[in-house]
Amino acid sequence: MDMDAVGIRVLLSVGLGTCMSALDASVVNTVLPVIREAYHVPVETIQWVSTIYLLLMGSLLLTFGRLGDLRGHRRVYLVGLVVFVPASVLCGISPSVEMLIAARVLQGIGAAIVVSTAPAILIGSVHPSRIGQALGLQAAMTSVGLALGPSLGGWLTGQWGWRTIFFMNVPIGLVAFAFGLRYIPEEENLPLREETFDRVGAFLFLAAFLALQVALSRGNDWGWFSAPTLCAFAGSAALAFLFLRQETTVKSPMLHLALFRNRLFSFSVGSALVNYVCMASVLFLVPFYLIQGRGFSAAKAGIVMTAQFLSMVVTAPVSGRIADRVGSRVPATMGMAILAVGLFILSSMSGESPLHLTVIGLVVAGVGVAIFVTPNNTAMLGAAPPGRKGIASGVLATSRLLGMATGVSLAGAILAGVVGGRSAHGIPPERVIHAIHLGFLAAGLLASAGTVLTAARSEGRTH
Repeated sequence: MDMDAVGIRVLLSVGLGTCMSALDASVVNTVLPVIREAYHVPVETIQWVSTIYLLLMGSLLLTFGRLGDLRGHRRVYLVGLVVFVPASVLCGISPSVEMLIAARVLQGIGAAIVVSTAPAILIGSVHPSRIGQALGLQAAMTSVGLALGPSLGGWLTGQWGWRTIFFMNVPIGLVAFAFGLRYIPEEENLPLREETFDRVGAFLFLAAFLALQVALSRGNDWGWFSAPTLCAFAGSAALAFLFLRQETTVKSPMLHLALFRNRLFSFSVGSALVNYVCMASVLFLVPFYLIQGRGFSAAKAGIVMTAQFLSMVVTAPVSGRIADRVGSRVPATMGMAILAVGLFILSSMSGESPLHLTVIGLVVAGVGVAIFVTPNNTAMLGAAPPGRKGIASGVLATSRLLGMATGVSLAGAILAGVVGGRSAHGIPPERVIHAIHLGFLAAGLLASAGTVLTAARSEGRTH
């Protein structure tokens, strides 16, 4: 039996929102050079247009996941759309780069609200036996956003200018809001209605996450053992310690640490981190291989990269249905193992390898990610008790962003370490390819360890 009409409508409501946030994250990176030329600003300034969005979104996911548990996920989700859509308009009309960055701050806040509450809404609106299918379809819609971003952004910019990439969020966001207002059910008898919001905990987590992201994103430029990088890491660790102490002493903590005593939940979080570190290595290293190692144009490299996302779009719904029938551990373990195989295939690329080897590696890696993600998410969210689904959704989204940031930093460190500089420009292609070989080999070994970790957890089955 497939999802009922109510579940499909809720899926469209939240799927459009998460697809929009993923599309926005990927499309902006594509046109950053065009925006830089329009404002006549240095690269260091224009990078903040992308960075500030990801930083704000990542640091606020737990906060809004918790607010969803307290105030109702439907209400919080709709507020996120109300913030995101007008912020998109502000981005499109910004007369200066400073205003654009400020508008991206608002966009990041709106995206954090949408992403942190969507899974909780979805699993609360479908039959338990169809949770995997619903999450798989949502993952496919998110993958569509990621896949369309580069090509759609380039086409819109070429036709009507870069500002249209922000205006396109308006019709998508309005449809998502209308669907959400009509079809997402209002929660009744919220189990945590009497609890309060932990403002101190929210601030400490925000500060700790931002400090960590600054260290990870700037480590290659500053030097991993330089004073600024070490200070950022130390500051993040100190703030994280204060956050954990706050959560163990406050009456109504923002993060319910008892969740991590559940073996299925904690192992699923660990596996998710490994998966996203490996996925980020693919997104970071393959363009370097194609452009700097093989001399491809950026447009051709972008077309090749779409193979991974298209394989994810096709596979994610199937993996969700498998998880509904056999539980999460077997498909999640298989997915992580397939990802490892894809990474080892990519590690075998040389300067003379046929292009289809790269495509095969990307497809295999994409299939592995899609087979892993939906069962793992289903198990992780299913392990959270009633009233904690929002914070579990926030933990899930945070692990994704933290894993991606860590993966880019690790892959960048390997690349910089081998080529002997901060970028691959001016470096012989064979050295770039050697660095990429080592990066994918390391990622493949990490995915192999992640396979063992995933297999070692308890079973997760929807009921």
